[in-house]
Amino acid sequence: MADNSFGTLFNVTSFGESHGSAIGCVVDGVPPNLPLSEALIQPYLDRRRPGTSKFVTQRQEDDQVEILSGIFEGKTTGTPIGLLIRNKDQRSKDYGEIANQFRPGHADYTYQMKYGHRDYRGGGRSSARETAVRVAAGAIADMFLKKVLGSDYQIRGAVVQIGPHAIDRTNMDWDERHNNPFFCPDAAMAKQWESYLDGVRKAGSSAGAILEIIADGIPVGLGQPIYGKLDGELAAAMMSINAAKGVEIGGGFALSGIDGSLASDEMRAGNSLETPTFLSNQAGGVLGGISTGQQIVVRVAIKPTSSILTPRQSIDRDNQNVDVVTKGRHDPCVGIRAVPVGEAMMACVLLDHLLLHRGQIGDGGGQIG
Repeated sequence: MADNSFGTLFNVTSFGESHGSAIGCVVDGVPPNLPLSEALIQPYLDRRRPGTSKFVTQRQEDDQVEILSGIFEGKTTGTPIGLLIRNKDQRSKDYGEIANQFRPGHADYTYQMKYGHRDYRGGGRSSARETAVRVAAGAIADMFLKKVLGSDYQIRGAVVQIGPHAIDRTNMDWDERHNNPFFCPDAAMAKQWESYLDGVRKAGSSAGAILEIIADGIPVGLGQPIYGKLDGELAAAMMSINAAKGVEIGGGFALSGIDGSLASDEMRAGNSLETPTFLSNQAGGVLGGISTGQQIVVRVAIKPTSSILTPRQSIDRDNQNVDVVTKGRHDPCVGIRAVPVGEAMMACVLLDHLLLHRGQIGDGGGQIG
C-alpha cells in the first residue's frame, strides 16, 4: 500500500489499523527547539477521543500518546518524531458476522478488489481510528505556528450542520463549542441536535454533518499559483478524512449563483500595502492559490457512516446477495469527532506551506533571509 504520507517539508507518515496493537506516525520536518512533550499533545487528542458522550462511539480508548524519538531535554531536535498510541479496546468479535460481507457505502468492497486481502476488523487501515495520529501530528504543527505567528494565529473548527439541521449564524458563538458534545457554536441548535441524534441512534441509522474550519492570523503569501495551491492542498487534506465527500473554500459552490460584483472581494487601503482592508471574504482567504492574509475558511461535508444496524442490501465474497447488519460500537454521526481532525489537517498544511514559503522567499517578499 502506497501513499501513507502527506506533506512536503512538514511530512507525516501514519501506520496501524483500527484493531491492531497500536497506531502511530512519524513526523518529519519539525524545526528544532520547539518545546514539546506528551502532556502538551494530549489535550488535542482528548478532544477527539472516543467514548466521551452517547453521541459518539462507546469504544473506550484513552488515546495516551507516547513520544518515541525526536525530543531531548523537552525540545525538538529537528530529527523525526515518532508517536505511538496503543489500542486497548478493540473487541474484534463484533465484526465476525460481516467478515465476508461488504458494507454498502463503505470501503470494504473497493479494498478487497484492490488488494485481495483485507483486515475486516473495524475497517482495518481504512478505519477513522487512524485519524488520532493525525491529531497528534497536527498538535505539533499548531504549537509551532503559535510560536512563529504569535497570538493573532488560531485554528477553530465547528459542526455547522447535522443532517438537515443547520445552525443559525446570527446565534453563532465560537465559545459555545466547549459547552456541548457537538462542537456546535449555536446553543439552541445543540439542543435540537441532541433530540435528533437520539432518534437516529434508536432507529439504528446515522447522520451526516458539515464542518467549518477557520484559521486566523495567517500571513499573506502562503501557497503556490499553479500545482501547489494552498486551497487545493487544504481541500486534498480535508478529503483525506474518512467519510468526507465534499469541500468548499470561502463562498464555495454558492459563488456560482451570484453576480460577479458580489463574488469579488473589494479592497481599500489600510495602514500599509501588507494590511489592506477587504470588504468581504468570498475567496475564503485564498486567491490564485496564495493566502491573502484574511481568515481562511474551509467547509467539509461528512457523509453518514455506513456501519449501521439497519439492514442494507449488499453482496459477499462469494458473489451472493446478502442483507448486512453492522453491530458493534459506531458513531451515529462521524462528523462530530472529525472536527479536531479537520483542525489538525489544516495546521499541518499551513505549517508545510509556511516552511516552503520561507525556503523559497524568506521572511520578506522576494528576498531570501
